[in-house]
Formats: sequence, C-alpha cells, structure tokens
Amino acid sequence: MTSESTRLTLENVLYGRKGNIAYVTVNRPTVLNALNTPTWSDLKAAFEDARGDDTVCGIILTGAGDKAFIVGADISELARVSAVEAERSSFFGQEVLNLIENLGKPVIAAVNGFALGGGCETAMACTIRIAVESAKFGQPEVSLGFVPGGGGTQRLPRLVGKGRALQLILSGDMITAQEAYRIGLVNEIAPAAELIQRAEAILTRIAANAPIAVKFALEAVNKGMETSQGQGLLLDASYFGLCAATEDKKEGTTAFLAKRAPQFCGR
Repeated sequence: MTSESTRLTLENVLYGRKGNIAYVTVNRPTVLNALNTPTWSDLKAAFEDARGDDTVCGIILTGAGDKAFIVGADISELARVSAVEAERSSFFGQEVLNLIENLGKPVIAAVNGFALGGGCETAMACTIRIAVESAKFGQPEVSLGFVPGGGGTQRLPRLVGKGRALQLILSGDMITAQEAYRIGLVNEIAPAAELIQRAEAILTRIAANAPIAVKFALEAVNKGMETSQGQGLLLDASYFGLCAATEDKKEGTTAFLAKRAPQFCGR
C-alpha cells in the first residue's frame, strides 16, 4: 500500500496515508497475521495516531497477503500465559478494540481472508465490514480451552442476535462470507481485486458529509447500544442540539436551500 506519508514505524503493522484515508495493515503474513502482544501495541499506536490526525477522515484496516485478515491470537504466545497474564492480555485487547470502535472516525474492516478469534473480534469493532468472497469468520476459542477474550461474547450477539452468536461461539465453527453477510456480520461482499477500492469509495462518500455530524452519529449509535431505547433517544436529542450550534449545520442547510454542494469545515 503506497501512501503519501508514513508517520509511524511499527514492527508488525504497516501504517500510512493516501489523501484523507489512513491505511492500517497487520503485517505478519507468515503466521496469517496472528495477534501477539507487540501487534496489539502496534495497532493501538496506529489508531491513536489516526485519531489525532485531523487530516484523516477514515481508516481502512486489513491484513497483509491474500490468505488472512487476522487469523486470531498467536497460539505460541497463548499457550504460555498464566491466568493472570491471560486476563491482562484480554483487557489490553479490549482496550485496543474499544479505541477502534469509539475512534470518532469511521473504520472499515477490509476482510481479505480468515477472520477468526481475535480477528473476528477486531472486524466487529470496526464501523463497517467488507469481505472477499473467500473470507471465513469464526470464534473458535472453545476448541482451545478458552472463551473469546476480546469482546466476541458481547459484540457478536449485538450484531447477529443471541442465538446465532451462541451457536458460533459454542460450536467454534467457521462460516463463509456469504453466511456472514446473511446473518448481518458483514455489510458487503466484494471481489478481492475491488476490496480496497470499495472501502475507499464508502469512506469518500462519508467524508462528503459534515465531520462533526459523522462523529456525533457514531457516538450516538455506540452509546445508545449500551443503554435503553429511552436513554438512547435522549442521546439522540442531545447530539441533534449540539449539531445545531455548528458552522457545518449552517453551511449544510444554507447549501441545501441554495441548491449547491456544501463546503463543510468541521466546526
């Protein structure tokens, strides 16, 4: 992935920019982009940089090579952990995925192969998931004597419903991209040659809208999912009011009435 600038040099993650889109690529193709502690740390650094960069409007997350998005945890590391270390690593992975989910900018998972265990959990933390036709999804942790530790027991039921989530988690089975699309785990399926371009097109479309409104809409949905509908409606009204005080609201409504394209400034 060529980029106009690379602000970070990381061991296991490629990070760069092209225009106003940042690209984060897990770069451990020899182990199918398995997640170990240094890789989690690199992901955290990359997404913190993207969050703090006002020129970045959205992020595409993918895996190096053509076999895997992220195959899951690095089993060689997992096999050695104590109970205390396992809990600590679970909390750290959750911290990174919470960062991705609540970045305030849209993150698209471009799933180019296996998305298993921590890979499926990482994809679920993203705003939108696009998969190639050959992608496979699953939470196989029970087959290793674990439960999903990166949020899979919480995000998967919210995305596909309790019954389907429990079937996937308890069986440890993999599903195809087509099945993942059918149950709502995946937003779209794209040919491999068009995967990144489709993700770019979605982010470009989002970037045409008011940045503050996009940020608040993300927050309203994410926070609303954690509360009752009544509390969510209060959030809705609060963010609606905040948007009314922005320069972008004035520009958006003025442009609409004048029948011209808006020029949003993010204020």
